Amino acid sequence: MKQKTLWINQIKGLCICLVVIYHSVITFYPHLDLFQHPWSETLAKCWIYFNLYLAPFRMPVFFFISGYLIRRYIDEVPWKETIDKRIWSIVYVLALWGVLQWVGLSHINDWLAPDRDLSNASNAAYADNWREFLQGMLTASTSLWYLYALIVYFTLCKLLSNWKIPVLTLMILASLAINYLPLPWWGMNSVVRNMIFYTLGAWYGNAVMEWMKTVAIRRYALLFAVALVVAFGLWMFNMPLPLCLLSIVGIMRLFRELEQRFPPSENSLLNVVGSNTIAIYTTHRILIEGFSLALIKPLNAGAWPPTMELALLLVYPFVTLVICTLAGLLVRKISTALFADVFFTPPAKRRPAIATR
Repeated sequence: MKQKTLWINQIKGLCICLVVIYHSVITFYPHLDLFQHPWSETLAKCWIYFNLYLAPFRMPVFFFISGYLIRRYIDEVPWKETIDKRIWSIVYVLALWGVLQWVGLSHINDWLAPDRDLSNASNAAYADNWREFLQGMLTASTSLWYLYALIVYFTLCKLLSNWKIPVLTLMILASLAINYLPLPWWGMNSVVRNMIFYTLGAWYGNAVMEWMKTVAIRRYALLFAVALVVAFGLWMFNMPLPLCLLSIVGIMRLFRELEQRFPPSENSLLNVVGSNTIAIYTTHRILIEGFSLALIKPLNAGAWPPTMELALLLVYPFVTLVICTLAGLLVRKISTALFADVFFTPPAKRRPAIATR
C-alpha cells in the first residue's frame, strides 16, 4: 500500500471499530434491567449516550472515504469492468453473509434465548421464512445495510455523474427530510441519510481533500468554533448533516496531521484493521449476538457479584471489539488460505479452455 494512503486506511480502521462498538452497545446495555452495583445503571447509560454522540462521526466518515476511494471507477473505468469489481463483488458478499447471518443468529437465539420474541424485529437476520428474509434484504432491513448502500451509491454516482449539482442538491434535501419523514424500513432510512457523504467523496473527494490539507485551522479557529456550536445545536434538533460534514473534515485533518508527525506503517494496528473492514463488518454481528445473549440473562438474574458486574459494564465494548476484530481477521485469513477467499470474493468465472491443434 502506498505510504500516502495509509492515513486514509487508518480512518477506515477507526470507523469499523466504531461500528463494532455501536452494535455491542445497542445489543447489550438497553436490555439490562437489574443493576446490583450503585454505579452500574449510570455506567450503562453513559455507554448508551456515548454511542449516540458518536453517530455523526461514524458512518458519514466511513461513507465519504468509501466514495473517495472509488472515484476512479466513477470517472475513468467503463461499466463493463466496474460491474464485476464494484457491483457484483459486493452483491455476492451481501447475499452470502446475509444468509450466514440469518442462519447464525437463528441458531444462536434458539440456543441461548429460545423464549425471545422476535416477531416484531424488522431485520432480515430474524426472518421466519425466505419471503421475509428476501423482503428484509431488498429493503435494506439488515445489519449488512452498509454493503447494500455501497451498491446503490456506486450505481447512482456512475449513472448520474453528468448532473452533479442538481443530484447533490436532491441528496442534501433527502438527507435532511428523512429525519422528519422516515420510510417504513430503518435500513433504507440510513441509506438515504448517508448517500450525500459517499457522493461527496466520489465526485468532490479530491477538492475536499486538498482544501482539508491546506486550510489554516488557526487562522479560522473562531469561525470553525462557531460553525461547530451551530452544527451541534442543529444536531440536537434532529438535523445532523452540518455536524457530520464537519466531522468528516475534522477527522481527516486529525489523521493527516498525525501522519505528518508519526508516519504510520503497513503493520500498524489501525492499518491492518482498515485493510480488512469487510471481514470484520460481516462477521462481528454474529459474535456480538452470542455475547449479549449469553451475558444478559445471568446479569438480569443477579448471578454476578456487584463488582464483577460493574467491571463487565465498564469494559464490555472494548473486549467485544478486540474479539470481533481478531475473529474477523482470522476468518479472512482462513478464507484466503483454504478456500480461495470464497467468503469475501466471488469465485472466478470459469473460462472455457481454448482448443489446441
